[in-house]
This record gives sequence, structure tokens and C-alpha cells, in this order.
Amino acid sequence: MNFGYGRPSPEKDMIELIHEAVDLGVTLFDTAESYGPFTNEELVGRALEGLRDRVSIATKCGISFAADGNLILDARPGTIRRSLEGSLRRLRTDHVDIYYLHRFDPKVPIEEVAGAMAEFIAEGKIRGWGLSEVGPETVARAQSVCPLTAVENEYSIVIRESEHRLFDVLEKFGIGFVPYSPLARGFLTGTIKEGLKLVETDFRRNLPLFEDKNIAAHRKLLDFIGELAADRNATPAQIALAWVLAQRPWIVPIPGTTKPHRLRENIGAVEIEFTADEMAEFNRRLDELPITCPRYNDRFVEMTAP
Repeated sequence: MNFGYGRPSPEKDMIELIHEAVDLGVTLFDTAESYGPFTNEELVGRALEGLRDRVSIATKCGISFAADGNLILDARPGTIRRSLEGSLRRLRTDHVDIYYLHRFDPKVPIEEVAGAMAEFIAEGKIRGWGLSEVGPETVARAQSVCPLTAVENEYSIVIRESEHRLFDVLEKFGIGFVPYSPLARGFLTGTIKEGLKLVETDFRRNLPLFEDKNIAAHRKLLDFIGELAADRNATPAQIALAWVLAQRPWIVPIPGTTKPHRLRENIGAVEIEFTADEMAEFNRRLDELPITCPRYNDRFVEMTAP
């Protein structure tokens, strides 16, 4: 709403949109101290004040941005404790439902982070905790110290790594999966065309998927999803979200939007179901139309823990 996708949206409009989401049954709101930084937590706190008993709030710690835009990682227990106290003030609440380590810090053993999270749980400041952009080894190590509530990795029709290397360990330990960017940052909405112009502050400028040559190279995939949507009297975004929801019963995607009609469109995805045969055919077609470009460009280094 005010970070990563160009110019921030008017706060009044975003608060109204969050209120509409609650009225429509949305119960999980995901933010982070680094969004802004801090301004998104402040927005969420103002919007959900008085509605706290109806919703769950997730936020994140462990990263900040340097002046050049590069990430600074700091998962030391003292640092994340100070971050949590700041998040609670900005969110206007006495607890966070899920507190994520935003990115794995190789300088701090994940067991130390898990120990700090166990302390926060004992103090009632968080209900549960999670990790973001991690693989099975890190999950297992963290789980051995303090059981995880959720893992938040990027996952969508076009980014499927977690499906192949992480789902088994999540199922083994009973950990929820929260896919971020389930619409591939808008790529799967049916609105992305060649010639797309992104403003300087739009994070998608770091993603090869949004370059003209790659939009064109993956036109068959986008057309296929569009055809499925037409057959179902749905939108491409609804098909993409329904696909994510159909993968496992313990998946809770977090699509983002700044527009009321997109909010209602996204929620409509829960009405779409696929039979086992339909899903098998869907996945077979996806395997024939793979994504052929890297996830990030050279300016942004991917950081996924093992």
C-alpha cells in the first residue's frame, strides 16, 4: 500500500480498503517494519485499531535498507527484541499473531533466533513465529528449538521452488505456508503487457519477469491462464489464486492490492475449485510452459536460506 510498488497510496483510501477487507471476511494482515520503513506498520495499526479482536496481524524483523538500497541483515536477539517493541507501538497492539524473521542472517545461528522467539511467546508478545525465504534445513533446525507457526516464501504458478523442496517438511511438522506474491507481483493478473512502464521506485524493475522480452516469451502461459479464466467465468487472478489454494489445505496466500475491485476479485478466488483430474491437467500444462528467466536481476541478490 505504501512501499515497493511506486508511489504510496493515500492513507485515508487504504484505511477504508482495510476496513472493507475486514467486513468481507479477511482475517490476516501481513506487514513488516522494513516497509516504508515503519510507515506500513503505522498504517495497519491505525486501520485495525478497534478491530483487533477480529483479525490476526503478522509482521517481520531482521532487515533494513542501506542508502544504496541493499539489504542489511541483523537477527541478533537484542536487535529483534527492539524491533518487536517498536512494531507493537506502531501496530497499536500488545501482541503480534505471527512474528517472522524477514530473512535468514548467516551471522546468527537460527537456533538463537528461535530461542528469542520462545521468550517472546512466553512473555505474551507474540502468539507464534515464522521464517521467510528459507528451505528445509533451516526450518528443521528452528523447529527443534521452538515450533514454527508458518513459513512465508514466494510461491505462485510461476515461482514453484517451495513446492518441490519445502512442502514435505512443512507437512511433517504441521507448519502453515503463507505464499507471498501469489499473483507473481501482478504478472498473473492478465494486465501485464509488453511496453510496461514502471516508475523508479517500483520493485519490479529488479525482476527479469517484467522485462519486455520475458513478458513476450511467456505469453503462451498468460494466454493459457486467460483461457481457463474465460471457461470458468473468472479472472486470471482468480484462477492463479485458486491454483495456490488447491495445492495444500494449510496454505494461506497473501495477495496485496490498493484497489477495492481487486480486493473483491481476489476474495472471489475461494469459490473456484478444481477436481483432481482438472488439477493434474492444469499442472501438466504448466510443466509444458515453464518460466525461463531468473527470479531477480544482478542488482538484487536472491537470499534464500538452505
